[in-house]
Amino acid sequence: MTTMKRHITEEVQPMEPLRQDVPATEDGGRKIGEVVLDLQNISLSFGGVKALTDISFNVREHEIRAIIGPNGAGKSSMINVINGVYHPQKGSIVFRGEQRHSMHPSKVARQGIARTFQNIALFKGMTVLDNIMTGRNTKMHSSFLANAIWWGKARNEEILHRHKVEEVIDFLEIQHIRKTPVGRLPYGLQKRVELARALAAEPSMLLLDEPMAGMNVEEKQDMCRFILDVNEQFGTTIVLIEHDMGVVMDISDRVVVLDYGKKIGDGTPDEVMANPEVIKAYLGTSH
Repeated sequence: MTTMKRHITEEVQPMEPLRQDVPATEDGGRKIGEVVLDLQNISLSFGGVKALTDISFNVREHEIRAIIGPNGAGKSSMINVINGVYHPQKGSIVFRGEQRHSMHPSKVARQGIARTFQNIALFKGMTVLDNIMTGRNTKMHSSFLANAIWWGKARNEEILHRHKVEEVIDFLEIQHIRKTPVGRLPYGLQKRVELARALAAEPSMLLLDEPMAGMNVEEKQDMCRFILDVNEQFGTTIVLIEHDMGVVMDISDRVVVLDYGKKIGDGTPDEVMANPEVIKAYLGTSH
């Protein structure tokens, strides 16, 4: 695919920022901040099967951090650990100075971490708009009764949520399908709707599990553009799993490489590509 790292020129629809402006360097680029997520000595087992063994790495504010590796390397397990779906038997997780070992995904979401899934997890019978609205769940505070009669605070809250959702719809250029049931959409657009639902939560960190799986070249280019724009315009820190090494090289700041549940490489894309262990285990010796 066409190289596009930090050089996307297409413009998106203007909108009010969902988050504060990103700190920038003097030349207008992003400013990578301090460590916001620190994982140390993470080990995870299912019965006698070791999914992750003694893995340590960190994620910095505003960066795009890729996790790569062969199938079965433990990439999705690591995302599930960060997300609170899996609780490791060993190790520590510190997010924005708060240490946690066992935390429900709903609390993780309230901390500002949102995610997409390897297999699309949308409500196929609901419209695009309604699917994205579900991403606002952690922002809703009115009671069930107030929402049922749509009165007072609940009414004002609903208007605010819909306004935010419409901003996301404009940003991802899916206005034309906003009232279409998701099940009628092609795969690439469903992936974009899932990204929209995650963005609707206004996360400070976004976990993307194979966001470009099954896409053609044009769809991948669009998704890369949106990921870069989310990172640069909103300041959202992004952790992604991706098999397309062209994408990883183009958009990632740092890459951690897993193989059979162990870390075998960590560094910039160029450093990882030159790592003999990575070449042997992931890219193939012919590379």
